[in-house]
Amino acid sequence: MKIQGQGALVTGASRGLGRALAEQLAAKGARVALVAREAGPLRDVVTGIRARGGEAHAIAGDIAAKAAIHAIAGQAQGLVGEIAIAIHNASTLGPTPLRLLLDTECEDLAAVLETNLVGPFRLTKVLAGAMAIRGAGVIVHISSDAAVEPYPRWGAYGASKAAQDHLSKILAAELDGTGVRVLAVDPGEMDTVMHATAVPDADRATLARPADVAARIVHMIDDDVQAPSGARLVAPRWELAT
Repeated sequence: MKIQGQGALVTGASRGLGRALAEQLAAKGARVALVAREAGPLRDVVTGIRARGGEAHAIAGDIAAKAAIHAIAGQAQGLVGEIAIAIHNASTLGPTPLRLLLDTECEDLAAVLETNLVGPFRLTKVLAGAMAIRGAGVIVHISSDAAVEPYPRWGAYGASKAAQDHLSKILAAELDGTGVRVLAVDPGEMDTVMHATAVPDADRATLARPADVAARIVHMIDDDVQAPSGARLVAPRWELAT
């Protein structure tokens, strides 16, 4: 999909990968709606994008809150027009330090699923119909290697991402022929606040920069041949064109 001139929505956009994705989409000419729970950090990102000549707008909202979904989608469309690119990046680990699955409270598992799976699904339901009517759109779910590897203590997060991966594949199958692509992307290990919270003793020098990962994901959005609908892509393996 040609990114320039498109309306884009990125959740979890106040820091880390979400911030980098919003910045790079705006740099390529997209009109970007940034969503996050905290208004202050979000405004800082928007200010930076606008200072570089991009178009960006802040929407404070919690993707896990059912009542917030239509407000988020409505605000985004009012600010940037029809949404052609939707990136479900907002995620939560659940309580930290991470717990064994059998020590995880049922309510904590439910909260992780609301943010990582149910919230994105609700937002997709609001946005995907208009994409299909227009015959174009890209929906990206940010996944994790925890979706495919059974890491001890990552049970709630891993289960939510595994479910999101399969949700992505089913949506792709059901939207086949509409012009809407649905992708799941494993970004790999990155130098982010979330990673530091989960693995505080990790060597930051070995972790990818969110900006580098974002560049690969933006390239995937742009490349419907190498990134077909229904694909699960691993960002560190994606080769950028030179």
